[in-house]
Amino acid sequence: MFSSEAPRMTPKSERTRALLRDLALRSFRDRGYDATTIRLIATEAGVSVGTTNYHFASKADLVQELYVAVQEQHRDAATPLLSHATDLIDRLRIVYTTGLDQLGPYHSHAAEFVSAALAPRSTINPLSDDSAAARSITESLFSEAVSGAKHSLPADLEGALPRALFLAHLLLALSWVYDGTPGQQRTRALLDRGLALLKLALPLARMPLVRKPLAELLALIGDVRT
Repeated sequence: MFSSEAPRMTPKSERTRALLRDLALRSFRDRGYDATTIRLIATEAGVSVGTTNYHFASKADLVQELYVAVQEQHRDAATPLLSHATDLIDRLRIVYTTGLDQLGPYHSHAAEFVSAALAPRSTINPLSDDSAAARSITESLFSEAVSGAKHSLPADLEGALPRALFLAHLLLALSWVYDGTPGQQRTRALLDRGLALLKLALPLARMPLVRKPLAELLALIGDVRT
């Protein structure tokens, strides 16, 4: 009888995989998406292209490793700060700003990733099934920011809000990609304005005339996300 379980990697194989991953992530940061190739990573690691493809079938797989690594850093940066904040807007600001901070080293090549991600049927699109692991980390951060805050949002709106916040995060990141101001201050100013508007709008969510259309809007955003 054949086993459906994948064969376990040996310690040497695990080390090789980790080396390939680390080299790829460094190359993405320093060279960008276009210049990073499977062959280049194999050469730097001193292994064959076949060995590299055994661990990572395509460059897209390595990009997914990058996505997860950046969002893990995002989570590690945001979580301690969230423990000291209770206001919802303050907590959202923490998640958004730490997210932008982690993107910083990739700014010079970020447009290459956007171009590749927007291609038809791209598996590195942040909304693709392949990107689920990284997306889950970010959405969980927004869920934590909302659920751990002191607020009086209706339960249905509280549950739907993190997905909308995640899509706003993607739009903010897109602005950041093409922001040539020092430290991408234009994008950070956009964030400040958006959070200020949200602070004014959230109390209205308890009003019956506003709550229903707002719930429908969040549901619509959820449909876009799926």
